[in-house]
Amino acid sequence: MNSIDLFVKNWGSKHTMTPIPLDDITELEQKLSACLPESYKYLLATYGLVHSPNVLTTLCDLNVEISDVQDFLSLDDVFSLSQLYQMSGMPKGYAVFASDVKGNMFCFKLSDCQQKQNDMAVWFYDYGLCTVNKVSHSFSAWLAQFNALVD
Repeated sequence: MNSIDLFVKNWGSKHTMTPIPLDDITELEQKLSACLPESYKYLLATYGLVHSPNVLTTLCDLNVEISDVQDFLSLDDVFSLSQLYQMSGMPKGYAVFASDVKGNMFCFKLSDCQQKQNDMAVWFYDYGLCTVNKVSHSFSAWLAQFNALVD
């Protein structure tokens, strides 16, 4: 889980993060009828909700064309915002887990979540265009692209 640990070290705000109990994560999986990737659950259970306000500044400074991640959503928000975004135009079949500064969302595809996996693809929901596109083949690789900006 090196890319996850490095992401938190490089980009996590200095605010105290509180790890989320595994029972709470399991409850979310039951609500979603999904098996979230182990890599994502590791982030939540080890660190909690990461706030990464400096990603956008760095992307702008370096003129890099990738979507910034600002906040990882609370478990309640993962469930409720997944439903709300579907009602407002997001295609069905996605669970949102993080947002950028513009209200766009990073998601897991629920059809990928039918069985336990260590990692899975990350998708980006563009709120203005109502489109979903794959941005990484895995959660860990998605975080690693941000880590590469500070090497």
